Amino acid sequence: MKWWFGIDLWKRVIAGLVLGALVGLGLRYGLGPEAASANVSTWAKPIGDAFINLIKMLVVPLIFTTLLSGVLAMGDPKKLGSLGGRALLMYMGTTVIAVSFGLLMGTLIQPGAGFDLSIASAADIAEAKARLDANPQPGSIGEQLMNTLLSIIPTNPVAALTNGDVLQIIFFDIMLGIGILMTGEAGKPLANVINSAAEAVMKLTLIVMETAPFGVFALMAWVLGERGLDILVFLGKLTLTHYLACILHILITYGLIIRGGLRLPLIPFFRGAVDAQAVAFSTSSSNATLPMTISCARENLGIGKPVASSVLPLGATINMDGTALYQGVIALFAAQAMGTPMTAGMYLTIILMATLVSIGTAGIPSVSLFLAATTLSVIGATPEQIVVVIAVLFPFDRILDMMRTVTNVTGDLTVATAVAKWEGELDEEIFRARDPV
Repeated sequence: MKWWFGIDLWKRVIAGLVLGALVGLGLRYGLGPEAASANVSTWAKPIGDAFINLIKMLVVPLIFTTLLSGVLAMGDPKKLGSLGGRALLMYMGTTVIAVSFGLLMGTLIQPGAGFDLSIASAADIAEAKARLDANPQPGSIGEQLMNTLLSIIPTNPVAALTNGDVLQIIFFDIMLGIGILMTGEAGKPLANVINSAAEAVMKLTLIVMETAPFGVFALMAWVLGERGLDILVFLGKLTLTHYLACILHILITYGLIIRGGLRLPLIPFFRGAVDAQAVAFSTSSSNATLPMTISCARENLGIGKPVASSVLPLGATINMDGTALYQGVIALFAAQAMGTPMTAGMYLTIILMATLVSIGTAGIPSVSLFLAATTLSVIGATPEQIVVVIAVLFPFDRILDMMRTVTNVTGDLTVATAVAKWEGELDEEIFRARDPV
């Protein structure tokens, strides 16, 4: 098996992704939709679910130990403020740009022009209504902002850990870390335990990540065996708009930050991020990808422990560029399909609403679609129309979600790289090791 482990992990992950896609499509168009669906549900989905469960198992202990260890590694609470402030500003800035890319591509390509929303099935409409009723959205920008701020502070830290509430875990971690630093010598024994736990969890993460090629293979086989490429028939223009907007945002926005702002080569960055991108594409979950994201940051990009351990968990929760971009695309898709003319004020409101809605979005598959209710209200869509739009998109959202998760994760690594560079926590020798030049 030495030959297997001698291959770079990202190459194995990409191979698993491609082979899984080929197997899934081969089964669907070889056996037929029903037989393929039954086949991949029997073997591929359980393997994929097991992989997702393995990496989800790591999320809470990884965030709790590594973030707390990162805070302690700073040694000075003042440094935490500088680091966190820079990260937050960059996250918010890139999110606004992402929404703008979505609106731009939606305006140029017109994915909703002439689209018949009546194709939504009764079952999908019922499912969409049930999901929306279970997750009511605030009706105003102020209410959205207030709910987000209040949700950060945990009333019970143990419950936050149990429920996997990432924002609350981050808040408690930071407060606990500051408290340990303020105790001085008395806090060193506890700090040593936390640092040891963080290293142990990172080693466990590396072990679990070795299963990624097989998990990615199974997930891709299941998704494409189940859905095929039917989305290209019904929502081809929307898919093109969304994927193109995400790719342009990744290449232009993140590319300019890495190459123009930081004076670092682009190829090593994308090579270092590809493991996390592949896992993000297959799992459609920023939280599930977080262990791989942190591993890529530290092992491939040379991002120091204090930055990787604090900026990335925060990014996995509040930096949802792909989600925000998607909100803009959906809003224009719906407006065009319903024949609603757009005004400059509506564009600005969508940018603001999409940015706020994306903050604190749960990093799980398809949650972004049901958050669209808030954004769709900006274009004057009625509750019935919102249900229909979401019902149309729901069966195919997984394919769209895969790309927006890649965008989210790439954005997290971009901001972490920038903050590490500014804070003197970037090992450029490790970063440039993948530079072919």
